[in-house]
Amino acid sequence: MNQDARHRLEDLLDREIEVAGLLSAALTAERSALTGDSPQAVEQKSAEKTQLLGTIERLETERRALCAASGLAVDNAAGADGTAVAATVAERWHALMALMAGCRTANEVNGYIIHVRQNQIRQLMDIVRGASPVTYGPHGKTFGKALRPLARA
Repeated sequence: MNQDARHRLEDLLDREIEVAGLLSAALTAERSALTGDSPQAVEQKSAEKTQLLGTIERLETERRALCAASGLAVDNAAGADGTAVAATVAERWHALMALMAGCRTANEVNGYIIHVRQNQIRQLMDIVRGASPVTYGPHGKTFGKALRPLARA
């Protein structure tokens, strides 16, 4: 790998690390918005996350093109011709992978929060519509009709 290609790759990885850090912060802010009561905040943080993911995708495409042109595979830590990747590039790559793993975990947590909220809203809508709530019997089995009504209007 020539010096120019290595410097360009290091710069690209630095930019990816920076954007991944911003994505991590955006996911944390999204989690706060999801547990809050402002739909506008959720929408704003979701849009910010989508924009950052687009930037990461663009940088990743650029990185892959640079690696292909240089005969290099950063994710395997060796070039196509078996040459080792510079230690600085490998360090940046590992840092990026660690950040992205954290982002994936944070995104899964946010997805879980969304799923729980959807179920809560579905249950509330069922109550408003007058559907019988799902309850549990003495043996822990669910059934769709309560033994007795809790209240009548």
